[in-house]
Amino acid sequence: MTGAIWNFVHSALMNFLNTMALLTAKTFSLQFNNKRSVSKPYYPRKALLCYQLTPQNGSTPTRGYLKNKKKHHAEIRFINKIESMGLDETQCYQVTCYLTWSPCPSCAGELVDFIKAHHHLNLRIFASRLYNHWLGHYQEGLLLLCGSQVPVEVMGLPEFTDCWENFVDHKEPPSFNPSEKLEELDKNSRTIKRRLERIKSRSVDVLENGLRSLQLGPVTPSSSRRNSR
Repeated sequence: MTGAIWNFVHSALMNFLNTMALLTAKTFSLQFNNKRSVSKPYYPRKALLCYQLTPQNGSTPTRGYLKNKKKHHAEIRFINKIESMGLDETQCYQVTCYLTWSPCPSCAGELVDFIKAHHHLNLRIFASRLYNHWLGHYQEGLLLLCGSQVPVEVMGLPEFTDCWENFVDHKEPPSFNPSEKLEELDKNSRTIKRRLERIKSRSVDVLENGLRSLQLGPVTPSSSRRNSR
């Protein structure tokens, strides 16, 4: 396939992939809610992953979102999705992910392996909330990502705003004030950011090898009525 034909096919494929279903305003409000706990009526806070893939050549970004399915976390579905795109490995891509929950240890390891095998991808992860952040192996999963050049940060106002503008269907007016909602999310995120900084400040010398030596295998996080993954 000549370069011109490949560029045409790749452009057409990217345009097709860029046509995506959008989150409802209600889903955004409920699932990216970063309060410490939910109020009545209680509901499960599930794992959603919004991704934006931007080619270095300035082509239109490709966006989409994924959620957990049985036996497949959103992060694993994201990896499979990107691999299915057949991206040009001579082209560099910036990939930004917005997650409702930070990755579990198993997914952290899979993401690190994925990025190491795809040097043309530059991945950044922003999480609305930290999942099981008080457990040591979950902290080590976050440190593994950061130590493998996959920055993990807490979503703030710029990230919530970008997520709202690019991943939410605005055809129907929301039942809340978007400006107030985004400000509320940003306010709540400050405490979560401090929590993540404390985790990152840990002196851990077991990053990649240490996590592998735990032999965690597939992780099945405990679920609850309010916080499920």
